Amino acid sequence: MLVAYEEFVRRADAVRARIATACAAAGRDPREVELLAVTKTHPAAAAGYAARYGLRAVGENRVQEAVEKRARTTAAVAWELIGHLQSNKARIAARHFDRVQSVDGEKLLDHLDRAAAELGRTLPVLLQINAGHDPAKFGADLSDAPRLLDAALAKKNLRVDGLMTIAPLGATPAATAAHATRTFVRLRALRDELALRGGAPLRELSMGMTGDLEVAVAAGSTLVRVGTALFGTRDTPP
Repeated sequence: MLVAYEEFVRRADAVRARIATACAAAGRDPREVELLAVTKTHPAAAAGYAARYGLRAVGENRVQEAVEKRARTTAAVAWELIGHLQSNKARIAARHFDRVQSVDGEKLLDHLDRAAAELGRTLPVLLQINAGHDPAKFGADLSDAPRLLDAALAKKNLRVDGLMTIAPLGATPAATAAHATRTFVRLRALRDELALRGGAPLRELSMGMTGDLEVAVAAGSTLVRVGTALFGTRDTPP
């Protein structure tokens, strides 16, 4: 159930305070780290909360859910797809999302590029990398990242903003934290390596969620994806 707006503000302030504290510990400027409000399975009003609070964007996992939700709100926010995208839904995703963070293969790149061309737009994307080597997660392998980036940069209707990853879970909180640290450090190192090759600065590093945002900020995250800590327990998915 969605919390009241006043409770959302309290929660958002607390998350931003966590980000600021993590930035101070890492010697970073808090303005370098954006809070992305993850509204998946919450009602359309959640996007209105994010806009009213001053957040730039919201994140959604499912294409159809986001399309229906966006039609029910006039919230002035960008909509970003952070969940797995199948190639057969690329056209609708290109039409309804302001950025796709979960691009993990060349086939999907082809479909998104064609869809963006049909719409006469340039679609911003992030390349999803399975930096934690987690078989339960989507994303390109680290070794495939250079080829995937080259393919993405060759697309006329796509703009590569950076990289995204999701850290694997461990059997204990300590193991989860260790996995997150390794995953985020790997993604940062990969980004730095790819940026040195030229072609794109890859400024965006989308990594970190409610439970591991401090580790992500320390590793260089520029965008943390937070849902439950902002909006409360999620409703049953449609």
